[in-house]
Amino acid sequence: MVNDIIITKEDTKTRPAGPDFKTLMDDRTYLNIPKAGDVIKGQVIAIGKNEVRIDIDNYRTGVVRGREILDPSREFSDINLGDEIEATVLDLENENGDVELSFRFAGHRKAWDKLAELFRIGEPVEAKVTEASKGGLLVRLNHIAGFLPVSQLAPENYPRVTGGDKGKILEKLKKFIGKNIEVRVLDVNETEEKLIVSEKAVWEEKQRSVISKYKIGDIVEGEVNALAEFGAFVKFDILEGLVHISEIAWQRIDHPKNLLKVGQTVRAEIIGIEGSKIFLSMKKLIHDPWQSVGERYRVGQKVKGTVLKVNPFGFFVELDPEIHGLAHISELSHKPTENPHELAKPNDVLEFMVVSIEPEQHRLGLSLKALEDEPEDIKKEKKDKATSGEESATETEKPATETTPEVPETTTVAPEKTEE
Repeated sequence: MVNDIIITKEDTKTRPAGPDFKTLMDDRTYLNIPKAGDVIKGQVIAIGKNEVRIDIDNYRTGVVRGREILDPSREFSDINLGDEIEATVLDLENENGDVELSFRFAGHRKAWDKLAELFRIGEPVEAKVTEASKGGLLVRLNHIAGFLPVSQLAPENYPRVTGGDKGKILEKLKKFIGKNIEVRVLDVNETEEKLIVSEKAVWEEKQRSVISKYKIGDIVEGEVNALAEFGAFVKFDILEGLVHISEIAWQRIDHPKNLLKVGQTVRAEIIGIEGSKIFLSMKKLIHDPWQSVGERYRVGQKVKGTVLKVNPFGFFVELDPEIHGLAHISELSHKPTENPHELAKPNDVLEFMVVSIEPEQHRLGLSLKALEDEPEDIKKEKKDKATSGEESATETEKPATETTPEVPETTTVAPEKTEE
C-alpha cells in the first residue's frame, strides 16, 4: 500500500514558488531558444555546394543557404567541418524544420565590431584605396567601405596644387588607387554605415616621439619636397617643416620657386613647434643685409634700380640682390597718378632718389619725382593756394600787439652733398 502524500498549508508557506510553465516558455533564455536577429554559435556539421549546416548548441540544426552564404565582409570565406562559427538567426523554423541562418548579417556585424575596437584602442591598420574623389579617397578596411578625407592625408601624400585646382587634385589622388595606406579609425558608426579614417593621425603619432628630440633654435638640414605660394616644405628625419615665404630670404620674393626647387638640400633653423607642426627659417642662418644698409645707401642718394613688380600702390624695386625698396605711388610723379603701369613695367631700369631708410623694419623708400623739376603749373597752383591761405589768415587773425620777429645772431647751413 502506497502511503498518500499530504501537502499541508504550512508546507506551501515554506516552499519557494517557482516560475509557471508560461513564464518558462516566454523566457527563451531559460531554454536557450534564440529569436530572429540573434547571433548564435554552433559547429559546422556539413558543407554543401549551396548550403552549410550548423549544430546549434542545446537547440537543433540550423542551415545557411543561397545568398546568405555570401558574406561581403569575408569573415566566413574559409570554413571547415568542425569549426565553431557564428551566424545570424533569420527564422526559427523554415519549411524543413531547420533554423534559417545567415553569414551575411553575422559577418557584417562582426566586421563593424572589429572596427569599433580599432577605434577604441587607436591602433593603426592598413586600408586599401579603391577609388578617388575630389574630396578624398575611398578605402576598404576589414572589407567595409570607408572614406579618407584629403585633409587627413599625411603631409607627404597631401596633393599640394597651386590655386587649389580640383581637377589637378583629383589627378594626384588617383595615383593612390590600389595601394595600401596605414590609417587610424577616426569615426565608426554601424547604424549610419559611416567609417572615417586618417593617415595624418598615424603620421602625427610617429612624429611625436621624433619631435621631442628637437627644440626651437636647432639647426636642421633637409630636402625641399614641395613648393606652394605661401612657402616651402622641407623634410628632415621623418618630419616635415614649413618655411614661410617671408622666412626664405631677407629680400621680398613673389614665389618660393624664384629661389628654391624641389629636391634641393637646404639648412634652416627651427623657429616654432606647435603640436605636430614645425616652422622653419632659412633667412635666420644668413647675414641680415639690412643691418649694414646704411653703409650702402643714404637718404638723398641717387640710385639705379630694376622694377620688379608694379602694383596699384607703387613699384617694388631691386637696388641689389639683397636690398629692395618701394617707390610709393605718391612718389612717382608730381602729377596725380592713378595707374602706375603707365609709368613703368617690370624689368625697367630707372633712376630714383632714396627718401627714407628704416633698417629695423627692412624698408627703404624711393622717389622718382624727387629727381624731376616741379612743373610750372603745379608751382603756380601751390603758390595760389598758399597766397589764398595767407589772405584768409590776415582777415581772421587780429593780434593785439605787433611784435618784431626775433633774428638769430648766427645761422650756418651746411651745403647738401650730392652725388654726381
